[in-house]
Amino acid sequence: MEKPILKVTGIVKNFPGVKALKGVDFDVRAGEVHALCGENGAGKSTLMHILSGVYQPDEGEIYLEGKKVQFHNQKEANEQGIAIVYQERSLVEGLNVAENVFAARQPSNKFSWIHWKQLYRETEEILKSLDIQVNPRTMVSSLSPALQQMVEIAKALSLKPKVLILDEPTAAITEKEVVALFRLIEKLKREGMAIIYISHRLVEIFQLAERVTVFKDGSLVETANVYDVDNNWLVNRMVGRDLELKRVEREIPKDVVLSVKGLCGGSFQDVSFELNRGEIIGFAGLAGAGRTEVMRAIFGADPILEGEIYLNGSKMHPQNTKDSIERGIGYLPEDRKAQGLFLEMSISDNISSAHMNQTGRGIFLDDKRLLTESEKYKEQLRVATPSVRQKVVNLSGGNQQKVVFARWLMVNPRIMIVDEPTRGVDVGAKAEIYQILREMTKKGTSIILVSSDLPEVMSISDRIYVMHEGEITGELSGAEATEEAIMRLASGIRDE
Repeated sequence: MEKPILKVTGIVKNFPGVKALKGVDFDVRAGEVHALCGENGAGKSTLMHILSGVYQPDEGEIYLEGKKVQFHNQKEANEQGIAIVYQERSLVEGLNVAENVFAARQPSNKFSWIHWKQLYRETEEILKSLDIQVNPRTMVSSLSPALQQMVEIAKALSLKPKVLILDEPTAAITEKEVVALFRLIEKLKREGMAIIYISHRLVEIFQLAERVTVFKDGSLVETANVYDVDNNWLVNRMVGRDLELKRVEREIPKDVVLSVKGLCGGSFQDVSFELNRGEIIGFAGLAGAGRTEVMRAIFGADPILEGEIYLNGSKMHPQNTKDSIERGIGYLPEDRKAQGLFLEMSISDNISSAHMNQTGRGIFLDDKRLLTESEKYKEQLRVATPSVRQKVVNLSGGNQQKVVFARWLMVNPRIMIVDEPTRGVDVGAKAEIYQILREMTKKGTSIILVSSDLPEVMSISDRIYVMHEGEITGELSGAEATEEAIMRLASGIRDE
């Protein structure tokens, strides 16, 4: 058996009130993709932060190419051949692509002046290897989130690492970019690079990896060869139980609470649909189809150019998000970190932020009531935290998503728009979020679900609208809603 290029033994890491890693042994070999999976908070990211020099272990040892090493910071890890691409982007929007890719490492001459031609040439070569059609002089601020993620990967590859760590690299990129990334990974494997791949998308593990390791509660549960296991094996070891997406057929009475007619905006046109009380309707489509833009317009975040919206039979024209919230419409955005949470504030402050008048006393906040309400939702949604006073930034992705749901449960909206509600969360948290949505409908809330996860849309939606290039191309329900049927409509192929 080939010796590992990177190996850790007995790694322990403690944070206040939490034992994040409990004596972990792990390794990765040259020319191998070693996948890591586990629920949010299982310890995967903590181990990767240690391997990349961001954290130092409390106990344990790290060996790189057989030599014991210690990284005091990320720069030392980079210099010794370990690069990481985080799920959260770290680019500077005020710089162009090339300046970001070679940040603090720009090629220079003997007078320490930047060699701009070389900088742009080398960046262009890396972008070409990723099949990214972007000019190195383009400002990062003008790029889509998907392209920014690909620039992050280019930045890591510019270090020419021996070990590349990819943390949820496909969470924010398009299908075309996923294909290019997988092609690149196969190329890097052939060249002998070791790749640690973290993903909640289990299908990717079976496409890319040779071995897979499951983490749970800070411990390494088991490592196996990918060809020896299946989805059920992985899920059972991650959460301790089988989780299946089962479609529940429901009879939804005709009781229209939201009617959208001929709605037009900057990137969509002639959008019409209806939503009944207690119903979940799904919006499917490829990246850039206009689904998010439609929802933002309904919520009052973006302008409406033409069309009408009726709420419970009354015409409305949302002027802003506050107007929509007061009318009983809630919105869980696609990017929870940038748009849905105040990361440096506490859990309790985040939960109460959409409806201060429920936790206030005159012009002052009722701190005791705020904590009581927050504790109630923490228990109801099983938010894994020692205290609701903890900062949201310290929570795992799945628990952060639950905090956003808790905020809207306190508001008790009539209509709830949820955009990619399970992006970046593990299978256990997904099942809990589905249960939250179904419980909301039982209490009369109507749900609009926007998701790129077809099994998700198919399993929890009562009806599905499909969009392509800013237009609704079809409506499906029940047995009609197959993956093939959705993809035909998402590709712009309309049935005659």
